[in-house]
Amino acid sequence: MCGIAGIVAKQVAQDAQQQVRKATAVLAHRGPEEENFWTNNDQTVFFGHRRLCILDLSKAASQPMGYAGRYTLVYNGEIYNYRELRKELEAEGCSFHSQSDTEVVLVAYAAWGSSCLQRFDGAFAFAIWDEKEQILFAARDRFGEKPFFFFYDNEQFVFASEPKALWAMGVEKEVNKSLLYNFLTLGYTSNPSDATETFYNNINKLPAAHSLTCSLQKNALHTHCYWQVYVDVNKTVSEEDATEQFKQLFADSIRKRLRSDVAIGTSLSGGLDSSSIVAFCANETAEQYTHKCFTASFSGFEKDETNYASLVAKQFGLQHFTTTITADEVPLLMDMVASQQDEPFSSASVLAQYKVFKAAKQHGVTVLLDGQGADEILGGYRKYYKWWWQELYRTNRKLYAQEWKAARELNVDENFGIKNKLAALLPDFAASLLYTQKSKNAFRNPDLNRDFAFSNKQNFYYTTPPHPNLNGALHYNTFVNGLEELLRFADRNSMAHSVEVRLPFLQHQLVEFLFTLPPQFKIHRGWTKWLLRKAVENKLPQEIVWRKDKVGYEPPQKAWMQNAAVQERIMQARKKLVNEGVLNETVLIKNISAKDAHEEESFDWRYWSAAQLF
Repeated sequence: MCGIAGIVAKQVAQDAQQQVRKATAVLAHRGPEEENFWTNNDQTVFFGHRRLCILDLSKAASQPMGYAGRYTLVYNGEIYNYRELRKELEAEGCSFHSQSDTEVVLVAYAAWGSSCLQRFDGAFAFAIWDEKEQILFAARDRFGEKPFFFFYDNEQFVFASEPKALWAMGVEKEVNKSLLYNFLTLGYTSNPSDATETFYNNINKLPAAHSLTCSLQKNALHTHCYWQVYVDVNKTVSEEDATEQFKQLFADSIRKRLRSDVAIGTSLSGGLDSSSIVAFCANETAEQYTHKCFTASFSGFEKDETNYASLVAKQFGLQHFTTTITADEVPLLMDMVASQQDEPFSSASVLAQYKVFKAAKQHGVTVLLDGQGADEILGGYRKYYKWWWQELYRTNRKLYAQEWKAARELNVDENFGIKNKLAALLPDFAASLLYTQKSKNAFRNPDLNRDFAFSNKQNFYYTTPPHPNLNGALHYNTFVNGLEELLRFADRNSMAHSVEVRLPFLQHQLVEFLFTLPPQFKIHRGWTKWLLRKAVENKLPQEIVWRKDKVGYEPPQKAWMQNAAVQERIMQARKKLVNEGVLNETVLIKNISAKDAHEEESFDWRYWSAAQLF
């Protein structure tokens, strides 16, 4: 992984080169091993690159990389199927000068144009300058694993891997009060209706699965969605066949994500997702797989999962490293993580993840496999019970009764009362009613400055899945609202320590396949992630496969928020937001409300996180 930055100007930009150098300086953590620059002959295009060497450690793979005297590339990410694509390109007569996936991206674009994106299995964000056509082409991977932020004003197009690099290039920092309002009231960190919106008014992000072309000479900027997934259920597939196909696709994803010229390890929370990755890695013979795994441990905390992680590590003979966060280090850790994220985050789970990546780097691991995406594509969150039960209550009352009873026997205590049953029968009405209630509650939040609330009440982003069923909810959280936030956390936290994170559950062929499966393959007999459990039931300890109490990377946030230094930071944040006209002065005399990481309405944590914007 790397850090990229660049400026494309309509006319010669006198200070652009210096600005790009400032940008790469603040992106040093993303690529500490090399720093290189390129400019075209007209002095209108400037690219900067920070390199973290993963594939082909030689200078032959350095960037910015040129090809055929026409194309120049800056690229952040990995194309996991680069070997297969290279063979295709060589068969078409293309030649290569390195063993890198970077060169494959560049040659693929030269040979196939924008259609190359359809062939990439990877996590990436890149920009290519076409000197002949005077056009910038940029693209981002299908799920948004790698970031691409930009500023555009007809005179120049400025881009980078992180907002802080755009500020270094002279882009003004201006907080987006509409998204801030939705973060404070809902916890939203993006706009479900506008995937380009960020927390800064003049900074956009290229949406996942989109490409972009920019021609300043024509005053034209166009984006294009190059990939979409639709729910298209195959009702005839058997559970046995579906399980086998899942195993084949997941094994292929793991195999390709173990390609590296530097050391690879795994995160291991003790949950089903990370344990499944470890189990499938055991079947591979990748040279750089170190058999090192890393766990965030919270001794004495009732939701600590270290014992489960140790069980898996022991079965597969892994070197198991644990890291923890003491109460005393939380305040400083909050500051460090906030400075890396550039955007707010809703809970302290991000701090635990930060420490895991730090531990990996300390023990010589540069690439870490992680389980993000599994909950969204396989149905892992408890909130999905509601969507499944509503679907069944509407279509199959007998099966609904069976599933509800089975879940209760597994100690699932999700509420499904008269409101949910009415919502099942009148989903559109229920969604409209819920929007109205949420909107009123947000506007009436007594902590908010009245002028701030009034000016933003019309920009309320609350949405529900347009298709009110289980697959619809999974699709919504995967592609519209939910997963993107977690991917942002993973990118910033890993890159803060110059570690590359790879996510085997987000191979696009695997995801496409899962959205062809009936919902009962996701939740069945009260169990979430049924298909994954069936796929690993003979690979993992039964305590892992059929474990009832999903935790999900939860640290002791409530206890941390009672720490005096943390409370001091929260009070300072309240004051800052009062001064910015966001909160009412009355908030300054209220007691701090400590909440667990996954509790709703953890307002004080949001206030602290939001204040970092200013």
